[in-house]
Amino acid sequence: MSSPRLESLLQFLEKDTNDSFTRYAIALEYISLGDIEQGIMYLEDVIHRDPGYVAAYQQLGTVYADADRKEDALDILRRGIGIARKSGDLHAASEMQDAIDDIE
Repeated sequence: MSSPRLESLLQFLEKDTNDSFTRYAIALEYISLGDIEQGIMYLEDVIHRDPGYVAAYQQLGTVYADADRKEDALDILRRGIGIARKSGDLHAASEMQDAIDDIE
């Protein structure tokens, strides 16, 4: 499964393997193409490489919830709330809490 956008993003990543934004964008592109598992893999990798990347927690929680992985979703969203609060991103923390409330 591929798209011109995905191919471009993968080329960008080859040039800078530490670029969290590109890795995050690749995850979203895989998800939009219906390759949820590959998207999850990239989101998990973003969090592993860059634990402060708040958007990855929020997106991964949503994807886990959509994939009926409720416990994984709750866990990653709770972790994301802590990271968001530490970085002062109270809006993201609030959105993740709303997602938790919807899941529970």
